[in-house]
Amino acid sequence: MLSVSIVMPVYNAAPYVAEALYSMLRQDHTDFECIVIDDGSTDGSDAVINGFRDPRIRHLRNETNQGLVFTLNRGLRESKGRYIARMDGDDISLPGRLSKQVAYLDAYPQVDVVASVVRLVDASGNATGYWKEDREHVTGESIRDFLPVNNCIAHPSIMARAETLKTFGYLDSQKQAEDYDLWLRMTAAGKVIHKIGEPLLLHRILPRSFTRQRQRNVFFKLAETKLRFALRELRSGNRAPMVIRTGLGSFADYGKGYLKELKKWMSPE
Repeated sequence: MLSVSIVMPVYNAAPYVAEALYSMLRQDHTDFECIVIDDGSTDGSDAVINGFRDPRIRHLRNETNQGLVFTLNRGLRESKGRYIARMDGDDISLPGRLSKQVAYLDAYPQVDVVASVVRLVDASGNATGYWKEDREHVTGESIRDFLPVNNCIAHPSIMARAETLKTFGYLDSQKQAEDYDLWLRMTAAGKVIHKIGEPLLLHRILPRSFTRQRQRNVFFKLAETKLRFALRELRSGNRAPMVIRTGLGSFADYGKGYLKELKKWMSPE
């Protein structure tokens, strides 16, 4: 059985996707397939991907833009590996990433997902620092305790057991934070998420990315994601403490959101 399937959605990432692919092809763990799904790009990303002739690259294409959740779930369905790794078309996997994550999952059969801490870079690849919550929550216990508050896992840094990831999948109802919702659902079901404390990914933050875009109050987005998750779990009969805590936390986030809007209203630029 194939060791690893890498699921890499690409949408208008022509300036970066070649570097992303090279970073996977140069890994010392070579037993993998890289499923690259172009989600209807209009910037020439498709041509860049087609320029690669390595048989480990499987290039798929959505004829029209279907969005990240659809594309990720397509990648899960197409994957053949024992483990599934995530990767974005504008990020860079550091040498040894795959081998270290495979070794971790092999050594700890009780772990369902292993992420890593990341380094942040800008559009030109220049270091811009790190993600505070990512570095502060590395142990499995710390991740589990913090997730009801906020996300602390970089989605493109993870490797998961294929059966687990395919079982949970990504929900169309949580498009604005499909990864955070996934970690919450996994944790609520008793799945175990760990993190390697060594950076294995350069995570590129672009001006158009969710991390930088703040057109809509981020507290409202966080609150809506948490409340949808909690209500769904409660309706299914799951009244675990982390579910209750996440649901109650959503109201605090709504409060922070309205306070932020009030401050903007009182101090217009």
